[in-house]
Amino acid sequence: VLFLGDLNCDCPHLDCVGEITKEELIQKSHGQCQDCKVGGPNLWACLEDGCAYVGCGESHTDHSTVHSQETRHNLTVNLTTLRVWCYACGKEVFLERKLGPHSPHQGYTHSLLVLISLVCFLSPSGLTGLKNIGNTCYMNAALQALSNCPPLTQFFLECGGLVRTDKKPALCKSYQKLVSDLWHKNRPSYVVPTNLFQGIKAINPMFRGYSQQDSQEFLRCLMDQLHEELKEPLAEPYDQSNGISVDDSPEEDNHSQSDEFQSCESCGSSERADNEVQGGNVMMDDTNEAEMLIPEPDEIQANREWQKEKNMINDLYRSGVTGVMGGSTRADIDKDVDTTTETTPIISSQGAIKAQSRTSDCFPDIQMCNTTRPQSPVPMEGHIPKMSSSPPKAPSGWPSLNPAHKKGMELCLSANKRQKKYRSVISDVFDGTIVSSVQCLTCDRVSVTLENFQDISLPIPGKEDLAKLHSSTHQTSLVKAGSCGEAYAPQGWIAFVMEYIKRCASPRLWFWGPVVTLQDCLAAFFARDELKGDNMYSCEKCKKLRNGVKFCKMQSLPEILCIHLKRFRHELMFSTKISTHVSFPLEGLDLQPFLAKDSSAQTTNYDLLSVICHHGTASSGHYIAYCRNDVNNLWYEFDDQSVTEVSESCVQNAEAYVLFYKKSNEDALKERRRVSGLFNMMEPSLLQFYVSRQWLNKFKTFAEPGPISNDDFLCLHGGVPPNKANLIDDLVVMLPQNVWDHLYSRYGGGPAVNHLYVCHTCQIEIEKLEKRRKSELDMFVRLNKAFQEEESPVVIYCISMQWFREWEGFVKGKDNDPPGPIDNSKITVNKNGHLTLKQGADSGQISEETWNFLHSIYGGGPLVTVRPSVGHQEAESSQSEEKIEVETRSV
Repeated sequence: VLFLGDLNCDCPHLDCVGEITKEELIQKSHGQCQDCKVGGPNLWACLEDGCAYVGCGESHTDHSTVHSQETRHNLTVNLTTLRVWCYACGKEVFLERKLGPHSPHQGYTHSLLVLISLVCFLSPSGLTGLKNIGNTCYMNAALQALSNCPPLTQFFLECGGLVRTDKKPALCKSYQKLVSDLWHKNRPSYVVPTNLFQGIKAINPMFRGYSQQDSQEFLRCLMDQLHEELKEPLAEPYDQSNGISVDDSPEEDNHSQSDEFQSCESCGSSERADNEVQGGNVMMDDTNEAEMLIPEPDEIQANREWQKEKNMINDLYRSGVTGVMGGSTRADIDKDVDTTTETTPIISSQGAIKAQSRTSDCFPDIQMCNTTRPQSPVPMEGHIPKMSSSPPKAPSGWPSLNPAHKKGMELCLSANKRQKKYRSVISDVFDGTIVSSVQCLTCDRVSVTLENFQDISLPIPGKEDLAKLHSSTHQTSLVKAGSCGEAYAPQGWIAFVMEYIKRCASPRLWFWGPVVTLQDCLAAFFARDELKGDNMYSCEKCKKLRNGVKFCKMQSLPEILCIHLKRFRHELMFSTKISTHVSFPLEGLDLQPFLAKDSSAQTTNYDLLSVICHHGTASSGHYIAYCRNDVNNLWYEFDDQSVTEVSESCVQNAEAYVLFYKKSNEDALKERRRVSGLFNMMEPSLLQFYVSRQWLNKFKTFAEPGPISNDDFLCLHGGVPPNKANLIDDLVVMLPQNVWDHLYSRYGGGPAVNHLYVCHTCQIEIEKLEKRRKSELDMFVRLNKAFQEEESPVVIYCISMQWFREWEGFVKGKDNDPPGPIDNSKITVNKNGHLTLKQGADSGQISEETWNFLHSIYGGGPLVTVRPSVGHQEAESSQSEEKIEVETRSV
């Protein structure tokens, strides 16, 4: 039921509305001001009964206001935004869409009801423009295209309690506010995205200033930052029978050496701007902690006692390294270890350590690289990533640390060695997996790489490439190779000629050549690639550059597929644009031909959600977006502030640059209707079940929501973590038993929860972690204070500031997880077989005692020291004194 709301307190002039139809509104929107003959957008139509006047607004001469003053006609409607204004009341009249059996629409005139229905149908939520704030059309088009992806938008609208972060610049909060404004029921004419733009500029200097930028680059930057701020560690499988956390996945390398996929770090720690390095010394960013590093004059006696403790610490460290490591030297520690079989400490619910022997079940030639935040797959140069070896274990024995603290450190370190995997709403919606195989043509060795992708960058094939893709010779080779031959396998030579003639049927196509389809671009991307010449493959078995062949397939499909067409070619001195028209389907994009044979993907059909277009040249131009509104399924053009309804043919004729496709599954729609019917039955239920609000959002918007996952509000022990107890209302939704039973039988997962309680085990672990943080921080402050008092230290130890910032974030409570082993590899350089400090390296200076303390807990390396050149200066001064004495004697 569509109705206006409370008429008595809103506008008393609505009874003057005359009859109007949808066709009349559309016709008037394409017309002109009846006085000055200016065209749209933002023309105003008078709603008075019997008046057909159309006038311009404030952006021109404002003849609509003049018409109201002369005729006393009060109500007018904006033909672009369909917002209604009353001149007599001096305010906007909001026509809302609401449901209810007791709606006050009975007193409305027929004309008013027709107007309300038209406005609500023609102007649903989401039709809000974005103001251009200085060459920002690239950003506006990208934001509108992203805003019309229902799985992502509904998350920010309905799961607002999950949008929280302590990472600057909190871009997820700015994006949430923007989405809320764009989809507000009052439908503002436009929104100014200032806060989000400022956040993007703070992250990436490329977007500072007012020059035109690439819309796809903006999308990648925005989505990567949203993932970084919203990411959560994936819960490990948990055996509730004995409280054992199990991890059977092989350890993974953080950084892939392959050039095939350009990825951003998902779980690697990024440098934080709020940490400082002053004078090469490690500085804490809290004022009170920095002041604690300054020595006090009345601590002479304490310093003497502290000197004894330092000596004891160093002796204990040296003896611990020899004893615990079995007499191995520091060089032995840095050697690679075998990762095939290792003993992994497992933490039980009672805090006991249980050892479990784990054998890697991965093949040596298969590289798992899904811990990074992916971007777009690009052509590979033939380098396959290697598995990283496990970091060495280090001793941890300190007189000031109690056994429980040392035990907790060992547990955290052992758990930290297993590379954590992260997920966010960005990865849930946009991440898919590509399996890439490279075969050496000399030894026939095949290397397989699995890589996540967030978007796919497709080449636009030319005429020769199209002929090669469709040729029977190429089809045969593709089918034999197992690449994308299925896309063209049914076609023979005759079929190819017929298809070519069909594509060139119109005079325009006879002039420009055959039409390139999106399927052609996909086939070109997944076609086999010969690696030879400058693009030879580095075979690990041959230990040489060899000719090779590369094949790619999709292993898993994302919920929303983001496709980027490579229209811009950037050379050393200039840039060019490929303006070839690429035809794309609005519905039914089938990815089945490009799936790997062992893929478990069920839904392979996709429907278009939005498309970003670029008009102009490589040096200048303008971005717009075409988006399908999820409320009425109509297409609209988003051109900065202007939002206009367009036809499907207009969208299909667009010069696409970035396309967003969503999985299409009729079974999912039927399932939602079935669950809605169960809700309406209102059966009395003895039990109420809690389900994750985030999973319920997936059920409403995803074609394949997957198993029920309540891990976002439960801990490994089955309770609510203490840090989420105050947020539980934002995390869960209560379902009646009949709805839960149906969802559980249909999707599985769980666990079933009908009682919520705060986990006592997690509370104890949090308290232990806080004690550890305090103990490490206090010890560092004491050691660093003593280091500052030394006027001329004999040796200074260097430490990577990147690692130190991670450790500092942990001990200050900014990060929940402790850092991994100390990694000084980025601050060292090998000179004549000796590791020395790299010039200009991002490093800090600490004392030997501080290094021994941190290294005993975290291990790692390599050791980098700097010895002050005091002895060298003294030698030079003594030589000069001898020279002066000799000269004096001669005189």
